[in-house]
Amino acid sequence: MFRRLFAALTLLATLALGGCGYNDFQRLDEATKSAWSEVLNQYQRRADLIPNVVATVKGEANFEQETLTKVVEARAKATSIQATPELINDPAAFQKFQAAQGELSSALSRLLVVTENYPNLKANQGFQDLRVQLEGTENRITVARNRYIKAVQDYNVLARSFPSNLTAMVFGYQTKANFTVQNEAQISAPPAVTFEKPASK
Repeated sequence: MFRRLFAALTLLATLALGGCGYNDFQRLDEATKSAWSEVLNQYQRRADLIPNVVATVKGEANFEQETLTKVVEARAKATSIQATPELINDPAAFQKFQAAQGELSSALSRLLVVTENYPNLKANQGFQDLRVQLEGTENRITVARNRYIKAVQDYNVLARSFPSNLTAMVFGYQTKANFTVQNEAQISAPPAVTFEKPASK
């Protein structure tokens, strides 16, 4: 008798959890973690390319040290933040991480614009290869970030919709941090990689 009652209660609990969105929370939570990992992977790829860019640019005589220093400092700041999966559940930490990545994007963009004034760099095949790799990485960052935005949107809709929002309250599923419009504007534009000088008026 006890076994039948236990089996019935287990079946009822299973059906209730399935119908209230519990399994959807598991699926979408994993999807956001996976998407976030890809964002981090692309940010890391960019960070790994920067030392080579800096080393190449350093070889150019009289290159603007302030511009170079800002890139090095921005990279150090961006890579010093511990980017764990839990970061996406902490809006303040997420915003800090994105601000650091935005600063790095801006500094890198400025560096590549300044290199237009150095013909030797424009003729340096190694530098040109790095430029192409950086451009490709910025594109990959944009794609990965957009996938993350969509994954978080799906998760947050589930967390806020009835009746799955009741499941969210019971099991402590909080909405996840996402890129804000301000952050998107700051980091969505890839660094300028055109080395053509503007036509004189």
